[in-house]
Amino acid sequence: MEHIGLFVKDLEGARRFYETYFNGVAGGKYQNEKTRFQSYFISFTNGARLEIMTRPEVSGENNLYPLGFAHLAFALGSKEKVDKLTNQLKKDGYQIINGPRITGDGYYENVALDPEGNQLELTV
Repeated sequence: MEHIGLFVKDLEGARRFYETYFNGVAGGKYQNEKTRFQSYFISFTNGARLEIMTRPEVSGENNLYPLGFAHLAFALGSKEKVDKLTNQLKKDGYQIINGPRITGDGYYENVALDPEGNQLELTV
């Protein structure tokens, strides 16, 4: 997989979130003046990349430019790191959906929401 694309309403807020909590590094901002499309590619230490994108038509109801996807999963390396980041996100006011917990298939995970309401799976 080359990257995952994610439509968001607040491009700068999403960039700050993924840089702050997941040590992402955003490349230069791309802007298409004609379509008003804007995006950043955010790179992570394990080589994964996330493209966050926005344009005026983005909404939760528009089928052509829908918000979000199922979830993004971040492997943090240990249960302790999952717990630590879960606590930090909760302290900073982000919603924790469930966990940390051991799932039925044996994964230790937590699911939280980013500023746009997208699900983030934090796992070992």
